[in-house]
Amino acid sequence: MSDHLIQFYEDDNFPVTGLVDYIGAALASGDKGIVIATAKHLRQLEERLTARGLLGDASRGRYIALDAELMPPLFMADGMPDEARFHHAIGAVIQSAAASHGGHLYVFGEMVAILCGAARCPLRLDKHDAALRVERYFNDLLRRHSFTLLCGYPLSAFPRQEDGPMFGEICALHTEVRPAEGYDPAASIASLQRTIAVLQQQAYSLASEVHDRMRIEQAPREVNFDRLTGLPNRSVFHDRLEMDIKKAHRSRLPLALLFIDLDHFKEINDTLGHDTGDQLLQQVGQRLSAYVRETDTVARIGGDEFTITLGELQNLNTVTHVAQKILGDLTGPFQLGNKVAYISASIGITLYPQDAASAGELLRNADQAMYWSKDIGRNRFTYFTRSMQEAAQARMALSNDLRGAASQGQLRVYYQPIVDMRSGRICKAEALIRWLHPAHGMISPVEFIPIAEHTGLIVAIGDWVFHEALRQATQWRAFEPHFTVAVNISPVQFYRNNGDAHRDWIEHCRGSQTQAAPAPAVGLEITEGLLLTANASVMQQMQAFRDAGIGISLDDFGTGYSSLSYLRKFNLDSLKIDRSFVDNLEHDNANVALCEAIIVMAHKLGLKVIAEGIETRAQHALLREAGCDFAQGYLFGPALPPDDFEALLKAAAADAALSASNWSATNPSTGRGHTS
Repeated sequence: MSDHLIQFYEDDNFPVTGLVDYIGAALASGDKGIVIATAKHLRQLEERLTARGLLGDASRGRYIALDAELMPPLFMADGMPDEARFHHAIGAVIQSAAASHGGHLYVFGEMVAILCGAARCPLRLDKHDAALRVERYFNDLLRRHSFTLLCGYPLSAFPRQEDGPMFGEICALHTEVRPAEGYDPAASIASLQRTIAVLQQQAYSLASEVHDRMRIEQAPREVNFDRLTGLPNRSVFHDRLEMDIKKAHRSRLPLALLFIDLDHFKEINDTLGHDTGDQLLQQVGQRLSAYVRETDTVARIGGDEFTITLGELQNLNTVTHVAQKILGDLTGPFQLGNKVAYISASIGITLYPQDAASAGELLRNADQAMYWSKDIGRNRFTYFTRSMQEAAQARMALSNDLRGAASQGQLRVYYQPIVDMRSGRICKAEALIRWLHPAHGMISPVEFIPIAEHTGLIVAIGDWVFHEALRQATQWRAFEPHFTVAVNISPVQFYRNNGDAHRDWIEHCRGSQTQAAPAPAVGLEITEGLLLTANASVMQQMQAFRDAGIGISLDDFGTGYSSLSYLRKFNLDSLKIDRSFVDNLEHDNANVALCEAIIVMAHKLGLKVIAEGIETRAQHALLREAGCDFAQGYLFGPALPPDDFEALLKAAAADAALSASNWSATNPSTGRGHTS
């Protein structure tokens, strides 16, 4: 709940009398309160709260008082409100209070005191303009933190008729405008000014009512048409598709349904902003409408998904022609204000009556064909086939089975060794999940991980893998004190759990740390896709891992949207050279050069390098000579069940100890401690 309320008052005693009820109710219910007011009003408020028994040890930390007369110098710069300083001075207090203790946070700001209370910090702009700025700063805080804000204004702050527009602008920045409270004739100094101010508030309320009535009148159109693009919405699309099916049945002419999904649209939103994304959707709707007849329907059914129905087709080749034109047109540049964007589209096509007899079946078929287009490379169209339906049904069955796989003990964690290039010792392992299905046997992660990510099951599965890997890694440190296990983490895990599970991971990692091995026993592997879409929440979670000493490795480096800026922006520990660069390395000088360049670049940035997919001694020798730090692949062993991996680790540790002992015996003058 993040509400922004504005309370007007006529009685100058309101900042105390009204606040006693507002803050008192919060404290009485176990919530928290911050008051920004003059020192005089704070003293009066605290006296009354104490009299009610609401201030004391029980409320310690839940009531915060800020002297408004001392605040302007903290967030003003050269007589102007400064947003960065405001967030530092007031935002930090709100952030800390919102995150601590339990209950909701209620904040009151005495606006006139905030802006005009400090004579030593005069304003260089009109106080109303200053108020607008501060209200916008508060709105930004409301988007970041959960709290309810009540801003108090005396009506005498808007005494003139020309204050009306400014009055309206301030009201518009709030989610609720409360009426004037506490009129006291004896306290009235300028009744005429107050009357004008009351009328202005009533005018604003009337304008709001007129606006609401206009929205009610507009509602029937909004029920049927997408507000952003003006195209028919999902409801109208279904109705028209039903009618088109009936017409196609009567005319015995086929009907085509095209399901269009924009490729990489999320990246446009993330990089250029949602307003720019909305402009793009509007232009896409306009381009799609240019390829159909008046009797056809273009609809936006949600997000970046569009549909087109082509009815009474004399020639089915028309469908292919339209799909090709759409693909070609959508790959052209989109001018979005002063920015240019490029996208593509994936299209699924199904036909009536060839593929299905109902609207629901047609939509499902077109959707399946569209996903097939995405799976095979995007920026293409695909006609529905029965095999797609069978594959979709198989995926659904697999998804249903996956929901009970963990609780039924079907999931396993295997461990593939990672060796130190110089010493040859097994110092790390990668945790790899396996699914032993009771009917289908071992199912490849390539099949079930995408399903787990799509359904959100990856969050629970990933949490189980992490704790299992941490338990094993802690146990194996008895043989290799600095041993760590790398756990793959999906981007979905960062977005679906809001960091709750990750905070639990950090707490459990602390238990694996010892004085001899201060680093946690588990590290993380992420993909370049996460770096591309990382928002503030993802950045905070990654920083929390880094602060806890948990190493982060970038997997499959070089195969995605690799960018040096990401390596600098994100505090990584290592990167893994993808196996596609290692394969055939001894016969491909270009791949050797690429691997050498990656290794040099990583070392310059302070990153370690792991090469995966090493299968031959020649590949190992070339990478070792190039300065690679760690190696992984079948040359050193496949992914093994825990017991088998433990036996391998024990044997490797015993061999290393024996070699060290023999070396020490033949070199007695070197002394002790040189055992590696």
